[in-house]
Amino acid sequence: MALRQALGQGLRLARGLVSRCFCRAPPAPGPPPLPLALLRPQAPPPSRGGFLREAAARLGLRRVPLRQIAGPCRPRPRLGLAFSLGLALLEPALAQRRQADEACKDIQTIFIRRKRIQKDPLGLFHQRGFKLEEYSIGQPIGKGCSAAVYEATIPSSASSKAIVDQNSEDCNQHEDSDIQAVDARQDHDWKASFPLAIKMMWNISAGSSSEGILRTMSQELVPAQGSALSGEFGAVACLRKPSFGKKRLKPHPNIVQVLRAFTSHVPLLPGATVDYPDVLPATLNPSGIGHSRTLFLVMKNYPCTLRQYLRERIPDARLGTMMILQLLEGVDHLVRQGVAHRDLKSDNVLVEFDPAGRPWVVITDFGCCLADDKIGLRLPFTSWYVDRGGNSCLMAPEVLTAAPGPSVVIDYTKTDAWAVGAIAYEILGARNPFYGSGRSSLESRSYREEELPPLPEMAPPEVKKLVKALLCRYPKKRPSARVAANVLHLSLWGEGILSLKDLRLDAIIGWLLHQSAATLLMDGLGDGNCVETKLQRCFLANLEYEDLWEAAALLRSWRNVAVG
Repeated sequence: MALRQALGQGLRLARGLVSRCFCRAPPAPGPPPLPLALLRPQAPPPSRGGFLREAAARLGLRRVPLRQIAGPCRPRPRLGLAFSLGLALLEPALAQRRQADEACKDIQTIFIRRKRIQKDPLGLFHQRGFKLEEYSIGQPIGKGCSAAVYEATIPSSASSKAIVDQNSEDCNQHEDSDIQAVDARQDHDWKASFPLAIKMMWNISAGSSSEGILRTMSQELVPAQGSALSGEFGAVACLRKPSFGKKRLKPHPNIVQVLRAFTSHVPLLPGATVDYPDVLPATLNPSGIGHSRTLFLVMKNYPCTLRQYLRERIPDARLGTMMILQLLEGVDHLVRQGVAHRDLKSDNVLVEFDPAGRPWVVITDFGCCLADDKIGLRLPFTSWYVDRGGNSCLMAPEVLTAAPGPSVVIDYTKTDAWAVGAIAYEILGARNPFYGSGRSSLESRSYREEELPPLPEMAPPEVKKLVKALLCRYPKKRPSARVAANVLHLSLWGEGILSLKDLRLDAIIGWLLHQSAATLLMDGLGDGNCVETKLQRCFLANLEYEDLWEAAALLRSWRNVAVG
């Protein structure tokens, strides 16, 4: 019955097509001609080629050469009939595809609304935190090439008084022999009361004016919230409003949030004279070359970096896959926003833990990012003085091998995804092949893909294939971060549809509806902070049918090759 309907519709379309394009009816007698003053220019009737080109464009057949559709200029009714019949047979498939697109968009809309991130996740600010004097700064957390990070908090008067009263009571109730134990407990309580991290940038060349500092260090403000800058040094009314010519990122669970950003005088913090004496101002170190004022960034205090985490433990195969997936979700968000990090490494990834102790990773340190509102992800590389980013060891081949020229452009769309492929070696318990020196190390400028070392045996086959694909030298053959993330989502939770003999649209839609219902149920049961639930929310909030279908086809092709 369906074939009979399709044939009937094809014949009707063919009859109309033939009568319009090939038949030349004699002109019908009309009214007498109008005066020339009343004539208006009329659009010429579409030619046969124009009509066929328009029909093909509406059906997405833009790449089919016109001569293959219309043929030579002489009439060919049979070809017109075949073309119309083909269009009729395509309509059911196109209708199913539109239905799948609409279903994905509906699911995406639901989870975009549920993905909103709190502006003050720790509940500490309440319109405060724009001055350095409001913070209690503790011990140093880390030090990089351009900043030092310290633990910090904003103490309230009530909490400070309670701590002081408790300390006095403890000292009065214990003898001298117990003082050391009391001090240890107080020290633990004090460290536990530092939920914030404050990053002090080293100001060597930005001058001492607040506007000059914010302009020179504007890349650090890319992940800043809309409420991070306020007060004396200007306000950002909208989160995505460009700040000093730089893009502003929407919040994402795998991207660090800058909660407060302000300029202030450089204080003498613990360890400053030992860890970074040269960048101190002359008022604090006579031989220092730093300016007296700099930029401070306030963020959540995370337990450790990814490098520190991997020094102590190696995640199992499933957990390691989810960690790689989280990095790809963060990179995909950057690409969608037109931002390239350009300095991805395990030191620039922070780790926190869900209630079950599973790691959740967050990308930080945007000091080398490309976030220009005018050029997007395509950087004109006109001379060697153009900044290509940091961390040359994990710089993608298309960046390192680029030679400057008047019309040379470096496309950063897939460079961070390449870096994730290199970091995946560390997550899965192997040595990063692009670190170190000697024969055992590779250079991204000149390596060959067959030289990539094998991943550990415990790594799933799909992950091994994906890492190799991410480290492909040619960006056109490299999957995007979104497709790569979908591959891992399907490998973790889509075994039911991947095992089908034929990949059908109704099966994919059914699976997506099941995943949506399960995720909403987990949220309703209070398990929204679980790593798996958060990943499912990210996946469903970024759901697009084309990317999902491409990932499913790629994954099935890998499995078919393995079986063959």
